[in-house]
Amino acid sequence: MAMVIVMIYIVRLMSLQIFSDDYKASAESNAFYRKTQYPARGLIYDRDSTLMVYNESAYSIMVIMEEQQGIDTLDFCRTIGITKQDYINRMADIKNPDKNPSYSRYTPQLFIGQIPAKQYAVFQEKLYKFNGFYAEQRTVRRYSTNTGAHVIGDVGEVNQADIDSDAYYRQGDYIGKLGIESSYEEELRGEKGVQILLRDVRGRIKGSYQNGKFDKAAVPGRSLYLSLDNELQKLGEHLLQGKIGTIVAIEPSTGEVLCLVSSPSYDPHMLIGADRSKNYQKLARDPYKPLYNRAIMGQYPPGSTFKTSQGLTFLQENVVTPQTAYPCHRGFVLGRFRVGCHGHASPTKLQFAIQTSCNAYFCWGFYHMISKKRYGSCYKALTRWKDYMVSMGFGYKLGIDLPGEKRGFIPNADYYDKWYGHNRWNGQTIISDAIGQGEVLLTPLQIANLGATIANRGYYYRPHVVRHIEGKDIDTIYTKRHYTMVDKHYYELVAEGMRAAVLGGTCRGGAIPGIEVCGKTGTAQNHGRDHSIFMGFAPMRNPRIAVSVYVENGGFGAVYGVPIGSLIMEQYLNGKLSPASQAKAEAFASRTISYGSSSR
Repeated sequence: MAMVIVMIYIVRLMSLQIFSDDYKASAESNAFYRKTQYPARGLIYDRDSTLMVYNESAYSIMVIMEEQQGIDTLDFCRTIGITKQDYINRMADIKNPDKNPSYSRYTPQLFIGQIPAKQYAVFQEKLYKFNGFYAEQRTVRRYSTNTGAHVIGDVGEVNQADIDSDAYYRQGDYIGKLGIESSYEEELRGEKGVQILLRDVRGRIKGSYQNGKFDKAAVPGRSLYLSLDNELQKLGEHLLQGKIGTIVAIEPSTGEVLCLVSSPSYDPHMLIGADRSKNYQKLARDPYKPLYNRAIMGQYPPGSTFKTSQGLTFLQENVVTPQTAYPCHRGFVLGRFRVGCHGHASPTKLQFAIQTSCNAYFCWGFYHMISKKRYGSCYKALTRWKDYMVSMGFGYKLGIDLPGEKRGFIPNADYYDKWYGHNRWNGQTIISDAIGQGEVLLTPLQIANLGATIANRGYYYRPHVVRHIEGKDIDTIYTKRHYTMVDKHYYELVAEGMRAAVLGGTCRGGAIPGIEVCGKTGTAQNHGRDHSIFMGFAPMRNPRIAVSVYVENGGFGAVYGVPIGSLIMEQYLNGKLSPASQAKAEAFASRTISYGSSSR
C-alpha cells in the first residue's frame, strides 16, 4: 500500500515538473517581466480620404499591489487629480473578485486609464515616490469631426466577457464598443508586441533581456476608408436638428453608404477620456435615445414608399398589366369596407398610381393577388407574396457592416392564421399591407435599399460603410449582386412612375434643375401625427444616389421627406447647394418638432 502511495506521488511530481509548463511559467515570471507594447489603432478616413478619426498619446497608470508600499496617498491623489475617496474606491474595485476576477497581487492591475500627456508628465516627475505604480503608454481616439457618431462608434475598456471570449485581451485593454470601431475591431486593433525585461530577486527591473533579441514589435492596426461623404453627413445631421428621424443615402452601383444619419445624435468626443463612463450613462438615460441608431435599428411602417414593391410584384405575377386600370372614388371600396384616398383622376393605371400615390390601385392589386384562385388558397398566395418581399431585401437583415441592425417585419401566412384562424382571413382582411401599413415594418436602410434596387432596375448590393481596408481586400459579400424576383423591364415602368411623381405628382417639391430626380412619398399613420417619408434616386439614367428620409411625426411625405431628400441629392450630385437651396436647408434646420417628454 505504501509503495502505491509513493508511486502516485512520483507520477504526480513528474507530471508537474516535466510534462507541465506551470513551473516553467512561474520561474520565468520571477526572472522576466514581459512588458506589453500596445499598437496604434488604425485611422479612419471618409470616401475623399479626409481624416475623421486619429490617435493621441495617453497613459494608463498601473499598480502591482505587492509592491505598493508606504506611499503618500494624498500626494499621489493630488498628482493625478483624484480624491482620496476615488483612490479607496479604485483600490477596492481592483481587489473585488466580481469586478476583477483575474486579480493577483503580483501582476499589473489597471488603476486609472486615459491620463492626458500633460497630467502624465507631472506624475512621471514624482514616480520615484510611488512604489508599485508605473505608467503604460496608450493612445486615445480623437476626432476631426463631430458628425457620424453612429457610424464611427467608440472605444472603451474591456469587460470580463470580452476577456473570456478572446485571449488577446487582458484587464485594462480597450475594445471597439459601437459602430465600425466594433465591427472592424480585429482590423483596427493591430497586434500587441512584447518587451522582455530582466528582474532581480526582489522583482525589480534590471534592463532588457539579451538586448531585446526576443522582443516583438507591435503591429499598428489597419486604417479604414469609409464610403461616407463627410460633407453630406454634416448636411444630413444639420437638416434633422430638432427632429427625430433618419437619412440614408446609398450609391446604387456599389452599395456604398454615402451618409447614414440618425437623429438625435451625439458628439463622439463625449465618449473618450476619463469622463467616458459618466457621459455614456447620461446618453443612455436620455429619453430620446441618442445612442439608438434609428437608421438600422428603427422598424417603421414604410407607408406609400412600399407601393413600388407591390406594383412590381403584381406585374411579375400577371395580377396586373401596364394597361390595367382600377377605379378610385376617393378610396378602395368593397361593400361597406373602405380605405380612403385623396382626390385624383380615375380609373388609374400603374404609373399614374405611383405618380399620385393612389391607395385604391394597390389595394385592388393586393386584394386580387391574395384572393387569386390559381394559388389554391390565400395561405399559398401570401406565401408567394412574401417570397417577393424577401427577394427585395425585406423581412431579414441586409447585412450592413454595422452592429445592431434589425430585420423589420414581413408577415407570413402562419402569422395571420395565428391571429384570425386558419382560412378565416383573405386579401381584404390584411389589405393595409398593400400600402405599407398594417403589420409591415421596414428599417430606413431597407427603404433606401429599395430605392437603390429600383435605380439598378432589379438588383442591389449589400449596403456597407467601409469601402477599403488598408492592405486587405473588402469582403466579396459586398460586391455580389442580389437580384429580385422581378424582371428588369418592369422596374423601368416603376422608375417612370417615380419620375412622373417629381414632374407633376406628390414629389413636385423634390425637383432639382438639370437633374432627372425619381421619387416616391410616404405618409405612415401613427398614434400621433403621421410620419413623413421619402424614397428616391437620381439621375434617372445611370443613378448615382438613392435616398430615404424618415421624419417621425413630420406629417405628409411632402412636408419634410421630399425637400430634405432633394437637398441631400443636390449636395451630392452637384458638390454644393445653390444659394436658394442653401437658404431652404437653413430653414429646415431651424424647424423643430415637439415630441413631448415621453420615451422614444
